[in-house]
Amino acid sequence: MADLENKYEDNKGGKFYVDNQCIDCDLCRETAPDCFTRNDDGGYSYVFKQPESPEEEAQCKEAMEGCPVEAIGEDGA
Repeated sequence: MADLENKYEDNKGGKFYVDNQCIDCDLCRETAPDCFTRNDDGGYSYVFKQPESPEEEAQCKEAMEGCPVEAIGEDGA
């Protein structure tokens, strides 16, 4: 389960975030490309844009549910 205390600073403020458990598997970037991107220097994904539509919200939730290491959370601020 993602930990808000360990979220990456790159995350755009809001509901969804990625924490330091990310293994850079690319699943979230493929599932919700409009909201997740990669930090090339650090080798991890983060939320660069919070969802702005029901479709983007559903994609973020799908990415969160599919994350193999549970690095995506939805209780951010």
